[in-house]
Amino acid sequence: MPKDRIILLSDCQSFYASVEKAAHPEYKDKPVAVGDPTRMNGIVLAACPIAKSHGVTTASRVGEAMTKCRDLVVIRPRMSTYIKVSLMISEIYKGYTDQVEAFSIDEQFLDVTGSLSVFGEGLPEMIRSIQHHVLLSTGVWTRVGTGPTKILAKMANNFAKKQKDGVFRLDYDNIDTELWPLPVHEMFMVAGRMTKNFYRMGITTIGDIARMELGEFKRRMRTTMGKQSDIQAEYYWQTARGIDPSPVVTGIRHQIKSVGHGKALRWNLYTRLPEIEVVLLELVIEVCQRARKYRYMGSVVSIAVAETDGNKSNSYSRQMTLPEPSSLTHEVAAAAYRLFVDHWTGMPLSRLAISISQLTDDSVMQLTLFDDRIRTYNREQAVDQIKTRYGSRALIRASSLLESGVALERAEQIGGHYK
Repeated sequence: MPKDRIILLSDCQSFYASVEKAAHPEYKDKPVAVGDPTRMNGIVLAACPIAKSHGVTTASRVGEAMTKCRDLVVIRPRMSTYIKVSLMISEIYKGYTDQVEAFSIDEQFLDVTGSLSVFGEGLPEMIRSIQHHVLLSTGVWTRVGTGPTKILAKMANNFAKKQKDGVFRLDYDNIDTELWPLPVHEMFMVAGRMTKNFYRMGITTIGDIARMELGEFKRRMRTTMGKQSDIQAEYYWQTARGIDPSPVVTGIRHQIKSVGHGKALRWNLYTRLPEIEVVLLELVIEVCQRARKYRYMGSVVSIAVAETDGNKSNSYSRQMTLPEPSSLTHEVAAAAYRLFVDHWTGMPLSRLAISISQLTDDSVMQLTLFDDRIRTYNREQAVDQIKTRYGSRALIRASSLLESGVALERAEQIGGHYK
């Protein structure tokens, strides 16, 4: 493993809340959270440090947060603004290196190995320059983790969040004293279920994995999780040791494997099939439109359903293979409808998601005897072009004007949140 790479993971502190505080100087010394102030059961998407000091946490309910912090200012999210600021920050990073990879909207990897010597002031000075450049341009403070690999830079960033200057380096000289003593649940990509599996193996710290021989770790994983766990075992073992040969890659990080959309629903409004059918069709329209944008067709249609009656809840997912790969609305909708009707228990819906997978290129389409699929595809592409140019509200199905429709609401949102 090369030790001369210099990778940074730059993370924006309380990103959405920081953007809003920069836009509203009058809230500089006030606790601010981003969420929908009209929905007490909605979740907090971000909270500034002042709000966090009062016990407000990300993903907590808005009503609960306002109870904990009486002076809390709750601002409705503006996703398009956050995306613009994120892209602005990317451009700042590109002034320091051409190797910048977005990890999320508020986290980006930078490989400064080749550009560090150009600045001539050393890594600490470069990081300080980046931090102040971003702060002056956007009002957002960044914390930077550094290391010889992406995984070490990512885990170093967790330490950086606790440092006054927002910077921490994790490498092969201090990994055993800084990272390995931590509880195993603090390792990257280890969630609750995996933590329980590790506990059953007698593993409680990251160092317990790192100090173990790979063969022994695989044996324990097989005993606890079955014979198919070797790949997982190698991944966690390498992560614990900071091994990660993957480079910082600009642009799209990986090929799309599926296309899907989902919607959280007010369960008391979706108790009958006619109301549910409206939302199902709207989601299929979005899925097919996005698939055509990327020039894909899907062979497998999947639905994911969450049901509740206010007391008990149920969730499940089902899938079926289409006769031919498709991104045509009526074909995908027919399969999704059949899946839903065949498995719905009759309880009100609290969430519905539709996706297509096993994607193939749409340059070749299978013809059928009774449908002109090419003509239908061209018609739907024409509709896509109108929506792209004039907005998704430009053409909608009449059914979306019903009370159960969500298409108009989603037209005002990005990723389920207001633009």
